[in-house]
Amino acid sequence: MTAKTPAEPVLEKRRVRTKPPSLFNVVLLNDDFTPMEFVVQVLQQFFALEHEAATRIMLKVHTEGRGVCGIFPRDVAATKVERVSSFARQHQHPLQCVMEENGT
Repeated sequence: MTAKTPAEPVLEKRRVRTKPPSLFNVVLLNDDFTPMEFVVQVLQQFFALEHEAATRIMLKVHTEGRGVCGIFPRDVAATKVERVSSFARQHQHPLQCVMEENGT
């Protein structure tokens, strides 16, 4: 009688495709009390925007009620929202900053 040896397992190489992390828009919302200069300061300080770009976004917030400050992965967006909101509260402004899932 011959002893059969178990067959060795065959390993197959599989390609696993990981999708990139979801991105989120960080959005400032308009209010009637936060000074425009403060909004420009926030955009420059927390989003590293030049004065002209910050002014453009501030005017969009003012005229359209909202403006996208940047697009980031979830954790970065959440941190920016918290830091902007905290900074606005410290300076006694009702500026609201939110994050929304990016549709693209």
